[in-house]
Amino acid sequence: MRKLASLQRITTLEPIPNADSILKATVLGWQLVVKKGEFSVGDLCVYVEIDSILPERPEFEFLRARSNRIRTVRLRGQISQGVCFPLSILPDTLEVEEGLDVTTVLGIEKYEPPIPAQLSGVMKGGFPSFIPKTDETRVQILVDLLQKYEGEHCFVTEKLDGSSVTYYLNEGEFGVCSRNMELEKSEDNSFWKVAVNLGIEAKLNSLGKNIAIQGELIGEGIQRNKYKLKGQTVRFFNAFDISNYEYLNYSDFRALVENLELPMVPVLEERFPLVSDINTLVELSVGGSLLRKETRREGIVIRPLKEKTDQIGRVSFKVINPKFLLKYEDA
Repeated sequence: MRKLASLQRITTLEPIPNADSILKATVLGWQLVVKKGEFSVGDLCVYVEIDSILPERPEFEFLRARSNRIRTVRLRGQISQGVCFPLSILPDTLEVEEGLDVTTVLGIEKYEPPIPAQLSGVMKGGFPSFIPKTDETRVQILVDLLQKYEGEHCFVTEKLDGSSVTYYLNEGEFGVCSRNMELEKSEDNSFWKVAVNLGIEAKLNSLGKNIAIQGELIGEGIQRNKYKLKGQTVRFFNAFDISNYEYLNYSDFRALVENLELPMVPVLEERFPLVSDINTLVELSVGGSLLRKETRREGIVIRPLKEKTDQIGRVSFKVINPKFLLKYEDA
């Protein structure tokens, strides 16, 4: 589960041009604005990530106008992602330790955007246990991992702003899943309609193996259709071998979707030497979508050409474009 709030250390404090009362702080790989004099370099703080919903407490009153949700903001020209609170907001009995997850202690919940009716569907069951979910870790909490894999050749794809979908064939059974559950077949459900339109069940059957493919459903009625598409479609980014419980390497994944005549997410780079500097990766995430240049891309996803696992699980992470968040986050 994502640590929405944790005890972290202030690693740098830098001045912000034309701003006398605030500073730019670095926590993990995040940059955010803090009040001058509130923290010193090396201090522990309660760092709360963006997309956190905070409970009603006097300390969080300044967030009321934003429905108690922490979002990406720009202050005096500086992009700020997250909020640092003093340790005094914690219970006196809590034993302070760097890295401690205090999400539950503080009653913080994750913001989830509302699901359009055509995507919600009827639940057939929970997400299948034989397939990993599609959640990606944000790069800002992976400082050590970046240093470990610096120079590793990776492929970089565009992160599309849609709705996650998984199609699978396992022991002859075809299934359709949203991000968190399996869906009953329905002519009204967008995930199923796209499966039928693209002939996905027959295409997976043709492979003669237990396989899952995962992608992003985009188009009309989904996330304001930022790519101005007609109808709905899916762009794929993963293929998973169910029998061996492993993702396909990039070359095998690409060959598979091309063989099945299914569309991939846009690829920005196919042989990118991984760098350990988070600011460089954030800069790489900024730009227009390859589907529609007038639309800011949501970000990028970076994975090694050869699949790897580490303490975090699969070595795969996302870098969100902060300018995308500033423009498109709900008011």
